[in-house]
Amino acid sequence: MVELTGAQWRKSTRSGDNGGACVEVADNLPGLVAVRDSKNPTGPALIFPPTAWASFVRSTKSTH
Repeated sequence: MVELTGAQWRKSTRSGDNGGACVEVADNLPGLVAVRDSKNPTGPALIFPPTAWASFVRSTKSTH
């Protein structure tokens, strides 16, 4: 299990104003990027290597 103590969560810039259904991202931890559902902050988080997350963000920006 990955320890996320010290994660600084922020609302994703791609999350809309949809009544709290937001994606939060923590990218301040060394060697990983964590993503979670803001409605369930104590629930599971997806963990990505920073390079994979950067690739995902680039690909979403290129489609909009």
